[in-house]
Amino acid sequence: MKDGPHIAAIAALIGDPARANILSALMDGRALTLSELARSAGIGLPTASAHVSKLEGAGLLVSVRQGRNRYVRLSGEDVVHTLETLMLLAARTGHRRVRTGPRDPALREARVCYDHLAGARGVQMFESMVRRHLLERSGDYIGLTNAGRTFTKQFGIDLNQLPEKGRTTCVSCLDWSERRDHLAGHLGSAYLARLFALKWARRDEGSRAVLFSTTGLHEFERLFPA
Repeated sequence: MKDGPHIAAIAALIGDPARANILSALMDGRALTLSELARSAGIGLPTASAHVSKLEGAGLLVSVRQGRNRYVRLSGEDVVHTLETLMLLAARTGHRRVRTGPRDPALREARVCYDHLAGARGVQMFESMVRRHLLERSGDYIGLTNAGRTFTKQFGIDLNQLPEKGRTTCVSCLDWSERRDHLAGHLGSAYLARLFALKWARRDEGSRAVLFSTTGLHEFERLFPA
């Protein structure tokens, strides 16, 4: 490709198995130390540091030092969307891991995608809101209807507190495991934060899985019927 962005360089960086594992470990939006990333990728600390430096140099990661630790995170939500799309492509074309991990079913059920809800529950929430005309969708445009604004406020989200700059308020994100859209953007982030605040769900320690309590799942099903 002689014109446009140089995709081969980015693809080569992501294509390395260790670097792909490092990027995947950061897909829940948290910042991790080099030691934590090394353990996640199954590599030594010096190797992890070298990989992180390459990814940071390419603009895929950013890092900050606090005391003696260096914390690393993804540089933006566009990196997450790219990784989700690659996961979708790998699943569709049959490029799956030979051995699945013990958390795989939980990740497919519900997981954090940067800072919003993904997996079957994320798709359920998005499609329920569209079907009940809480969200309107026209081509690439997604927005809250008047009924959706009322519903969101009643759920305990102050729309006036959502940032006005940067990310779009309502964005769809193609889910790699469901192959259907879930809700991203500022609104998707606010809804997941509210689920956590209500203690209907919590993050699984050590993975991106979102675990619902029995009560939380009942309330989720009531608000977002399939």
